[in-house]
Formats: sequence, structure tokens, C-alpha cells
Amino acid sequence: MVSVEYFHSFIKGLTMIGLMFFGTHGSCRSQIAEGFARQWAPPDVKIINAGIDAQGLAEQAVRVMEEVNIDISNQSSHTFGQLPGVEESSIDIVITLAQAAARQCLLLPGAPVVVNWEISAPDRDADNPLEEYRRIRDEIAVKVKEFFTGGYFSTLLAVKRNNEIIIDHLSEGILAHNSRRIITCFNHAAEQITGYNRHEVIGRDCREVFPDGFCGGKCSFTAGIPDFDKKEYPLTIVTKDGLSRQVNMSVVSMRDKDGTFQGVLVGFRDITEVNRLRRKLKTVHSFHGIVGRDEKMQAIYELISDLAVSDCAVLVQGESGTGKELVAGAIHGESRRAGQPFVTINCGALPESILESELFGHVRGAFTGAVRDKKGRFELADGGTLFLDEVAELSANMQVKLLRVLQEGVFERVGDEKTIHVDVRVISATNKKLRKMVHRNEFREDLFYRLCVVPVDLPPLRERRNDIPTLISHFIKKFSKDLNRPIESISSAALNYMLDYAWPGNIRELQNAIQYAFVKCKDTIIQVDYLPPEIVSPKSGPVTGRPIRRRKIKAEQVHNALKQTRGNKSKAAEILGVGRSTLYRFLRNH
Repeated sequence: MVSVEYFHSFIKGLTMIGLMFFGTHGSCRSQIAEGFARQWAPPDVKIINAGIDAQGLAEQAVRVMEEVNIDISNQSSHTFGQLPGVEESSIDIVITLAQAAARQCLLLPGAPVVVNWEISAPDRDADNPLEEYRRIRDEIAVKVKEFFTGGYFSTLLAVKRNNEIIIDHLSEGILAHNSRRIITCFNHAAEQITGYNRHEVIGRDCREVFPDGFCGGKCSFTAGIPDFDKKEYPLTIVTKDGLSRQVNMSVVSMRDKDGTFQGVLVGFRDITEVNRLRRKLKTVHSFHGIVGRDEKMQAIYELISDLAVSDCAVLVQGESGTGKELVAGAIHGESRRAGQPFVTINCGALPESILESELFGHVRGAFTGAVRDKKGRFELADGGTLFLDEVAELSANMQVKLLRVLQEGVFERVGDEKTIHVDVRVISATNKKLRKMVHRNEFREDLFYRLCVVPVDLPPLRERRNDIPTLISHFIKKFSKDLNRPIESISSAALNYMLDYAWPGNIRELQNAIQYAFVKCKDTIIQVDYLPPEIVSPKSGPVTGRPIRRRKIKAEQVHNALKQTRGNKSKAAEILGVGRSTLYRFLRNH
């Protein structure tokens, strides 16, 4: 048993402690409990009562409390949103007086300790209602006295304080909020990462505190109460000072004992500096599906990360096959719109009449074949990102219509007069020199500057040849898994051909070459014989200033290889750096 003296010494020096008695309807039970608590609690404890709905004080409750010399006539009941003198975030302990009230108290702001006393409501139809209130009064009196004098209060405070110390000493940011997105917990690491003080955020809706909400477009609550157990994903957040920070997020749902969803616990770790150092050390081999460790690609990765905090328009320029759509997807994936739609359209693949309908939608009867209303890509991308591929192919008429959307954010569906407003980030791409087209009056200058706020110029594969082995390895692993083929690598001779080739089709052509080799390859290693003819043909010519290497084998080399492998022709071909068919032809001819 903890003494009263020990209890008083424990709370001495602490800031004001908040204790709340919570009933179903601001009932007489919580009001009676508050009255008794004022008799036993030390002066540093702020005591209030509240309910799901606030109701007036029952006359019988006042009378039975007067019988024990406690006046509760001036007490009033409050709802959560009307707590007097004590903010929700400063409540340390909540005592509920009914199970229905206990269910409402999970994940309160400030993460208070919740204790449930199941005290039945008075039977208002009893023969002697006053005796019902006396029964409740006496039951509550025993519990309140024991709570304060028996050491329970001090123990609960110690548990709460120790939990806060543990959470505050975690290096990972911790944020919790209930099903209404009211933040209930925000530790020291979360303050350090975001720049927000816990007193600025606890008790508030996360959408009111953080720009676009803490999770931005990846928020799980955009479509109502979510249904998941755990999610993990990278995210770019914006600090209070407007800085961009990259974090790894882990979101876990919290449920009560009945499995009802109550809120989420979010852990997040700042990886901004780790990513910066990795880029500086050129150890980033892939980024949102983009493969490459060349310094030119490292610069692209850094630019994509820098674009995360902005909604500005981006123009991705590069030759065909350089991965412009992957870059656009990465920009979207790093941004705060990442959880919203990423919609694509190829502007050069459709006639103007169809393209207009695809971009802006149409209403029924707008033209022959329009049998129903249809949303366009701009509407489908609302809140997210629209990727306009081959934007240089837009006709002059479509350029004017696109310019209006970019300037004003509004458009009309084909055949309709109703103006539609959208919030869309536009990323465009082209394999042409758009600025030169502007100088030749082939593309509108005002549209160019709307599209090209930030240019991203992708280098062709021939300018990042040290990425070729990395890309080959990536595609071999991909096709081995997709096609269930036991191909593991490429021979050094075949790799030399790949390094010497001009790659006019860039990464797309390289991918096709590996896929071609998978069709031809009968071994676990891709040999020269399995490469496409244009790569090994002399007409392809050297592109690096060194002659194309042809792997010629001699009888002595073949003899030694067969001797080394004890007659195993497949292994001998691997040692020689040629395909088995080449070795077999050599053996037939010699």
C-alpha cells in the first residue's frame, strides 16, 4: 500500500495534472465522482467531468451529496469539445463510469491512461429513486477514496510518465491519431524531424496542422475509415520551415478488443541525409524503378527528390527509349500527390478529335458514337498527376486548349457548357528539341514556358555506358523471374559487344536485346551467339574508339578447355567465352 505522504511527494513539482471522469451523457455518476475527488485529490490535480453528451445536473444527485456535506450544485457537465481550463492534450488520467463511455475514450489527445469503473445507472423507475442515487454515491465514494489513498493514482501517473520517457527517447518519430484524425501522440523525434512542437499538434486534426495533411496524397483516410493492418512506404514531408524531408513511414492500425478500428500509430525515420550521402557516393543503383549508377543518373535522382515539395510543371526530355515515363512516375511517387492518380496519355498516338475527348471528356451525344458521358484524363487525374507523353505532337488547336487548362485550371467536356475545375500537376515529355520548335514557330512559346518550369534532360545510353552492365543484370534477373528461366549472367565476350554497340534505341532496345537472348539461349549464361544480329554485325560499327572484338578460338584453346572440363562442352564454351553452337561448329570443322 502506497502512503498518502508518498503520493504527495511523488506529484510535488509536477505540472498541473488533469483527471477527467467520463460518463455516457454527462451523467450524475461522473458529477458525483468529481465531487468526491475534490475531497481527496491534492491541489495540483485539475478535476473535471464530461460525457458523450452534456446534460443538466440531476436534483437527486445534489440532494444525496448534500447528505455527506459535499456541494456539487455548481458543477456542470461538459463534452470533449467544451473542457474548461484543461485542454484535451493535458488530460493524464480518464476514469470512465460505463462501458459505453470507455469505448469513446480510446486514443484521446495526450494519450491519457484510461481506467474503467463499471457503475450501473440509477433505476429511475424504482419505488425509491433517492435510494438508487445513494447506492451510486456510496459505491463511487469507496472507489474514489481507494483510488487516491491506495496508491493507484500515483502508480498510473508513474506509468504514464515512464511511457512518455520511453517514447521520447526513441530515435524514430512517433505520431498517433484517432479515427477522426485527431493527433493524440507526438514524440520528441517527431518534433525534431517536422519542426512542429507537440503542443501545436496534439488535439488537432492533422490536416489542419500539416500542409495537405501529414501523409499528403498517401493518406489512408481520404475515402473514409480505412481497412488495413500495416503499411510501409517512403514519403516526402514538408517541415514547419517549408523544407523537404524524406522519411520511411510505417503505419499500423489500432483496434479495440472487439476489433473495431480506433486509429493509427505512425512511425517515421528521416532518411534525407542517408539518401544524399548515397547519391554523393554514387551507391544508388535504382530509384523508383529507374536503374543506373552513372553520375548523370545520380544528378537526375537528386533533381527528382528536389521536385518532391513542388507542384511545378516538369518537362522530361530525352531520346526514345531513355525512360521518360519512368522519370515522370518517379516525380509523382516522390511528391505529396503520390497516393493520388498518375494518369498517362500519348499525345502523338491519337487524332486531334479523339485526343480532345480523351483529355477533357465528352457528354452523351457530343458526336457520333458518344453514347454516354465520359470523364477525360484531366478529371481522372484530379488531385494527382497527368503525364503528357510526346507533347510536341500536339496540334496548334490543342496547344491553345491545353494552355487554358494550365493557366486557369478549368475546361469543358466536349459538347458541354459546364466548366470543370481540377487540381492537376502536369508532367510532359518529348524526344524532340522543344525549344528549337518554338524558334521555328512550330510550338507555342507561352505553352512551352507553362510546361517547362523545370526541365529534366535524360542522357542517352551511349553517354552512360558504365550503366550497361547494371542494366543487363537487372533485365536478366527480371526475365529469369518472369519467364522462369535459369539464366544467370552474360559472358564477358557478349558483354563486350553490348558495351561497343551504339544503342540508338537506348534502354528499351537493350531490354529487347536481353529478351531476344532469352529466347535463343539454351545455357545459363548468355553468349555472343544469342545476341541480336545487329549488335554483333560489323555494320553496327565501333562507337567508343576501339575496334569491335571478335572472339576467335584456336585448337589449342579448345583442347585445354575440354581437358579442364573433362569433356563437358557447355562448360568449355563458357571458359572460351563462346556459345555452345560456336564450339560445336569449331569441333565439326576441325
